[in-house]
Amino acid sequence: RLGRPRRRLRVGMVTLAFVFSLYGGRLIQLQVTDSAGFAARAAADRTADVTLYATRGSILDADGKPLAESVDAVDVIADPLVIAQSKQDPAVYASKLAAYLGNPAGSADVAALRTKLSASTSQYAVLARQVTPEVWKKIKALGLTGITGNSDPEVVYPQGALAANAVGFVNSAGQGAAGLEQEYDSVLAGSNGKISYQAAYGYEIPTTGINEKAAVDGTSVETTIDSKIQWTAQQALDQVVKSTDADQATIVVMDPRSGAVLALASSPSYDPSDLSAATAAELGDAAVSEVFEPGSVAKVVTMSAELQQGVTNPGTKVVVPPLLYTGDGYTVHDDTTHGTEHLTLNGILAESSNIGTDLSSEQLAPNDMTERNAILYDYFSAFGLGRTSGLGLPGESPGILAPAADWNHSQQYTVAFGQGLAVNAIQATSVYATIANQGVRVTPTLVKGYVSADGGFTPAAAPARTQVVSAKVANEVSEMLESVVSDQGTAAAAEIPGYRVAGKTGTANRFVASCSGYCGHTASFIGYAPADSPRLVMGVFVEGPQGANYFGGSVAAPVFQKVMSYALQEQSVAPTGTKAPDLPLKW
Repeated sequence: RLGRPRRRLRVGMVTLAFVFSLYGGRLIQLQVTDSAGFAARAAADRTADVTLYATRGSILDADGKPLAESVDAVDVIADPLVIAQSKQDPAVYASKLAAYLGNPAGSADVAALRTKLSASTSQYAVLARQVTPEVWKKIKALGLTGITGNSDPEVVYPQGALAANAVGFVNSAGQGAAGLEQEYDSVLAGSNGKISYQAAYGYEIPTTGINEKAAVDGTSVETTIDSKIQWTAQQALDQVVKSTDADQATIVVMDPRSGAVLALASSPSYDPSDLSAATAAELGDAAVSEVFEPGSVAKVVTMSAELQQGVTNPGTKVVVPPLLYTGDGYTVHDDTTHGTEHLTLNGILAESSNIGTDLSSEQLAPNDMTERNAILYDYFSAFGLGRTSGLGLPGESPGILAPAADWNHSQQYTVAFGQGLAVNAIQATSVYATIANQGVRVTPTLVKGYVSADGGFTPAAAPARTQVVSAKVANEVSEMLESVVSDQGTAAAAEIPGYRVAGKTGTANRFVASCSGYCGHTASFIGYAPADSPRLVMGVFVEGPQGANYFGGSVAAPVFQKVMSYALQEQSVAPTGTKAPDLPLKW
């Protein structure tokens, strides 16, 4: 049977027309309907982005000298696709680069470099971050195709470990991870920029243009830290920790008039330039994160409450028995055994009598322990205890000050002399700064102001000021504190020749987790000078001193004397030339 060629021709033509219509439709889709989308996708595939890193702001001391600053550094970048297309051997590249990108001992991970350089489908591989400009200059001189550098400033700490716990450090991602670096990260960091350009096979296409978004450099933070006082405090702390085998120690130095913290030292500390040598505990700031029972240094709050309420005065006479029996099984002791004593309120503070403090505080609400406790709580809270200090460092503990209604039986007696509550070093020092500042509490601060990238200075907001007790009461308490720093008191070792010094020792029982109880001590001394015109307040806290000598008067007071003597000279504070009052201790 013969075929019908005309029919086959028609079928073939229809089939061809259908196929061509499909191709035509696809062409219309590519060139008309979806052309913009495909063009954008192609442009995106050709687009190369380069990050322009912002220069991080510095952290400066009170004289404007950097404690932390950014210096020039370069990221070494490879384009493995270009290396492959230019017929270069990744192994040779790795060998040449290893001499400059190895560790300090000189041995580089050549295999790791070779792996990065051999990823021929990639156009971006970071071989090393933040090498010095000198190293990059040597790498650039090798003339290796496909190897480029990108500016990426590095944070360094030119004064080493000085104030490390307050300053903090920057992590590998360039973010503040502790201290001021963390608290002010958004201010210091600035914002990165970007350069975008069209490229083919790793090379810029000249006619496509470049889009650039400039980086915005960070703002520097100028602190209140006096580097000279900070260094002296750190050396003294390291010595006392070593000599007493203590767990740790802290010094806080403040200007009571402004709330400025001039030194914030902890031992042991660390060097932010070498975090590998630091323990997790050392990376925080013990001055704000570690809390302890303050002991007798808290008696100044109880005395202030009594004087402000008008129920006692420095000469109030108190009979102090050898022991104070509460009538329900609890007994209050003094640190040293004694017979019945006849002490004035001033003598109770000078001799640091727990029993005398409890007896005098009963005058706040005779025969009503609930009311008396409520009054004490209000004053402890007004002095800043039981809440964060306002210093603004990460990890700060508010301490522990339970509401008066929640005080157990022993706390109703022990809070008055500094047990049954917990504070940090900043809080405790701030109490004495309040007395030194005529009864006005100024929120502690570490930041003086901010320096923009163009050098403009913006002062920090003024700290809050609160009148806690009257100037009259503050002056009375201050004169009582001078009796402590005398041959009759517990802190003769804190005396500074030529200066009037006021202060108080503390020797508190310390809770230690390893023994699940009180099996250690916190030795402390907080004081200020000149007592009649206070310029500097200093708190010294030594936690866990070993041996029989663990008292605040013999462990912490000598450290105060050494550091305060230097600080007064460094700040050009002259003696006032006046005589300390001679208040009676006994009757």
